[in-house]
Amino acid sequence: MQKSHRHSSLFRFGRNKKGAAAVEFSIVVPVFLMIMFSTFEVGWFYFVNATVDAATIDIAREIRTGQIKGDTSFDVDEFFEEEVCPRLEFFGDCDDRLTAEVRVFNTFAELAADTSSVVCSDDDPQVVENIVVNPGGERDIVRIRICLLYDTLNPAIGVNLADGDGQRRVTSTFIHKNEPFDRNTANGQG
Repeated sequence: MQKSHRHSSLFRFGRNKKGAAAVEFSIVVPVFLMIMFSTFEVGWFYFVNATVDAATIDIAREIRTGQIKGDTSFDVDEFFEEEVCPRLEFFGDCDDRLTAEVRVFNTFAELAADTSSVVCSDDDPQVVENIVVNPGGERDIVRIRICLLYDTLNPAIGVNLADGDGQRRVTSTFIHKNEPFDRNTANGQG
């Protein structure tokens, strides 16, 4: 008799559906949240990347057309504060997160031979202090490189894009040849 009582208790326990939804919920929700936060993280990455690319293209256009010139009155700090920082200040303090390098090359072969990496604000402070900003003059070959450190939304669950500080580097590079700024000089007049 005792054996049948145990058997019927196990049978009733196996058929009992109370709490099944809670168990299923506890299994499915963490996976769902991980997928959802990873999707947000990837979207955030593409937004930051597109914003940095757009800022680089805008700055390159101004340099290429002569709106920003590398003459004797060129001020590096003014360039950074007026041209670069306002375009990316949404992501935090520019001084701690943003670097911009603008460099002139004599030939495309010289440009191709330069294998230096993009300098970011978390690199060696001496390297950061020596970043070149020279928009050049008419018909100069110019490379613009911008590096932004941004905070990931969730470095633990995201797509593991962050370093140990929860920040990620996004860089953008644009290479162009400056246009002739002054039409009179280009036509041989003046």
